[in-house]
Amino acid sequence: MIKIFDIKNTNLSTQQVAKYLLGTKLISETSEGITAGWIVETEAYLGAIDMAAHTYRYRSTPRVEAMYDKAGTIYLYNMMGNILLNIVTKEKGNPEAVLIRAVQPALGLELMEQRRGKKKYEITNGPGKMTQAMGITMAEYGHSITKPPLYIDFSNQKKAETILTTPRIGIPNKENWTKAPLRYIVEGNPYVSRRKGKIDKNNYGWKI
Repeated sequence: MIKIFDIKNTNLSTQQVAKYLLGTKLISETSEGITAGWIVETEAYLGAIDMAAHTYRYRSTPRVEAMYDKAGTIYLYNMMGNILLNIVTKEKGNPEAVLIRAVQPALGLELMEQRRGKKKYEITNGPGKMTQAMGITMAEYGHSITKPPLYIDFSNQKKAETILTTPRIGIPNKENWTKAPLRYIVEGNPYVSRRKGKIDKNNYGWKI
């Protein structure tokens, strides 16, 4: 099993990291309280070669500065009023990352509901919904995902019964990258965004 320090192991491909993060617990500590959720959906972005990545052809702007930092660095950006959370996966200067798209609430459900004004699956079934529910702000930009206040706990990881691989969401007009199979989901989990197929009402797609 990969241990927490191995999120900084740049021998792993970004696709491997994206799959491995499924079932780990994302934790956000704020002045309002602590929230946490099991990661159920991720997308890989392959940096300079990936037309859908912010760092395609090594594009460099102040917005993407964190993408060029070491593996484990938090890269956040604002899209249409929504903050999206990404984790850098490669060595400095190699700007690849994993987008965390959805979590299954594990702690602080009431606080998540208050922040979202929603209940049940609509709380965290999308990248902007998730960050709003967990109180994630741009203040964590450039920090390490291995340390509070925003971090991933690898110590008690759930295992998916089946991981489905699909094209990423919202990637139009990017040639072969539009349909590249770089999105990973826990099959049967109701918190997956734009979910299709049946819900596993017993175990939510996790091995028991």
